[in-house]
Amino acid sequence: MQHFVPISLNCKNKICCIVGGGRVAERKVKGLIGSGASITVISPNITPDLQLLADHKQLHWVNRVYREGDLQGAFLVYATTNQREVNNAVAHEARQRGILVNVTDRSEEADFITPGIFRRGRLTISVSTAGAGPAVTADITSALEALFGSEYEPYLDFMYEMRQIIKRTVSSPQQRAKLLRRLASSGILDQIRRHEFTAWTEKEIYQWIAQNQEE
Repeated sequence: MQHFVPISLNCKNKICCIVGGGRVAERKVKGLIGSGASITVISPNITPDLQLLADHKQLHWVNRVYREGDLQGAFLVYATTNQREVNNAVAHEARQRGILVNVTDRSEEADFITPGIFRRGRLTISVSTAGAGPAVTADITSALEALFGSEYEPYLDFMYEMRQIIKRTVSSPQQRAKLLRRLASSGILDQIRRHEFTAWTEKEIYQWIAQNQEE
């Protein structure tokens, strides 16, 4: 069984190229929307949803078949057509140019895969089943949605803001780590879940930091 290394990529302002315009291409594009990537779709035909995104300037549509040289300057490439020879040609050019390529119909030939994604504010969980199938991935992702409820969004926002304040006001890395561990085990998440949490004032934040540094 092939194992992929799970990573999160910063695609902001980078060219991500999708060769193909069908439903698979649409899923890949929608996974990139919001990342800040510069999305290019190369295909003589695209789905209505992709057409809508093109109309709203959320992607650049090259209205023709793929040609060698189309991948110049790309950061990521998806080969999503239903023609094996086209996908092979895309993968070959990508590798010649040192570009990461995803071949959607043959994961064993891909440099990377795109797992199932579940997002809850700052929380992102990815699910890969190593080829067991999208239906299994979807079931697991749905189970995670039930496990990680809406309370995680305000909780992680709170933890993020507290971490920024602690980084600004506490010079010792050891003290910072101790404060963040105490904060994570302080029951804030349960309070939010029970609708009992009130946002801390600036005075309360600094009082908590001072008190927990002393202990």
